[in-house]
Amino acid sequence: MWSNFFVQQEEEGRMGVAGGTQGGGMAGMKVHRGQRRINKMSDSQEGKIKLVFFVAIIGVTLTVLGMGTEFWVELAQPKNYSGNQTCQMAHYGLWKGCIRTLWVSDIDPERTSCGPAELPGESNCTYFKFFTSGENAVIFKKTTNRNLNLAAAILALLSLTMMVMGSICIAMSLSKGVPFFLKPASFCFILSGFLVLLSVLVFHQSVLALLSSDHSVPLHHELSWSVACVGSAGAILIFGGVLFLILALPFSPLQKCFPHKDSTT
Repeated sequence: MWSNFFVQQEEEGRMGVAGGTQGGGMAGMKVHRGQRRINKMSDSQEGKIKLVFFVAIIGVTLTVLGMGTEFWVELAQPKNYSGNQTCQMAHYGLWKGCIRTLWVSDIDPERTSCGPAELPGESNCTYFKFFTSGENAVIFKKTTNRNLNLAAAILALLSLTMMVMGSICIAMSLSKGVPFFLKPASFCFILSGFLVLLSVLVFHQSVLALLSSDHSVPLHHELSWSVACVGSAGAILIFGGVLFLILALPFSPLQKCFPHKDSTT
């Protein structure tokens, strides 16, 4: 009797161990399947994302530099318009405008208009009142178009917002190690680039509206280096967004150019 009892207990123990092994195997398979569903980035793909993000950061830096300066356009009177030893010119951006008084003797003899703005002279700068009291600015008897100037500034601010959102998406993608956030980031950077370029176009239209508001004072106008920075930034942002979109594709051409070798093989 006792021998039968011990034999029965031994058989039950074997069945329990087998059941536990089978259950652990099923749990391990579930965990393994769950882990396989998470598409982790490889080291090479992460390096490519960081490289493209560096390109996008260059575009963001150029945008901030251009938006914060008042050298979007230069308006210059003829250098002999006043009939004395000085002449006046103006330069302004999205937020502020400056009137500069230069010495005619410092200007290139072959140049007919006053300038450029880099020459030494007296400067009087004021912030525009578009965003506070809504007043238009008057520059050399010419009046700005408040609606166009506001539209250019709002488009520039929206582009900065999209740049911040795209940067957050890339930071989350790199921290989590998943490429899921690459497509939203590419959308944000591409849209920010188009908004920057659209802001430049609207600003140019505001300059043309300013020049056409009065014809009593002849002025020579030219877009300055801030517009060059912002325009280059828009092209760089669109290029970076397209690269992010290519990296987000499952069969990316960049992946074929730089294939990843698994360390386990």
